Amino acid sequence: MSGLVLRLAGPLQSWGERSAFTPDRDTALFPTRSGLIGMFAAAEGITRHDSTALDRYTALQFTVRIDRPGVRLIDYHTVGGGQPKDKTAATSGGSNKGTAVITRRHYLADAVFIVAVTGPEQTLAQIADALHQPHWSPYLGRRSCAPDEPLMLRTHAADPAAELLHHVPLPSDPSRAAPQNGTIPVTFLWERPPATLADSTDTLTVQDVPRSFAPHSRSHGRRLLYRTVEQLPAQLAASPHTLHQRLIDYATKEVAA
Repeated sequence: MSGLVLRLAGPLQSWGERSAFTPDRDTALFPTRSGLIGMFAAAEGITRHDSTALDRYTALQFTVRIDRPGVRLIDYHTVGGGQPKDKTAATSGGSNKGTAVITRRHYLADAVFIVAVTGPEQTLAQIADALHQPHWSPYLGRRSCAPDEPLMLRTHAADPAAELLHHVPLPSDPSRAAPQNGTIPVTFLWERPPATLADSTDTLTVQDVPRSFAPHSRSHGRRLLYRTVEQLPAQLAASPHTLHQRLIDYATKEVAA
């Protein structure tokens, strides 16, 4: 199936794994299905209370290339405190005691992910149009996490996963192993078993399939992911000085075509 190629990068990202509010607001180490679908729904103007609208995203499939895993940061965060009750934020339970609400919010700093999205052609076209002219601005898991440009790399990729394997420029990452035999090892996450499924493939179960985004009744189901390390051509690697121009050149090739 044809599909989209997205680049998720920015100073901060936060992909929560828990559906309920807790004082410790964690983040997954990669974009969640819930976070990605939430981005699309927001861009299309779908409200959190419209759970039936999520059905149109069920057929979407995601493949994630982890270009740079980023560094986990924790922000000690307070809201309110020292003010009268009528000027203090209510807790998730609706109470308001006039005291500060304290949370520890987890982020990924300087992370970069390339995401291939496949699914029904009409759904993908609507998502692409919405991301170009969003009803609500896209963000990387949390509203404070604005994405870098370019966000959309391809809107009509014939084989989005192949684009991740062979064509999308790769940023430098000091933590990555040095190239050997002209290739660079890069971690991938697949929703379906990859064609080159090896004995070394890891599987992990995550609970990030959105059933409802309603503020007081969020719920998520489980899915299985396959984690592999793929050997990408070393010529995809770009220095910090050339990466942005190479990404722009890659993205504009589709427009020219």
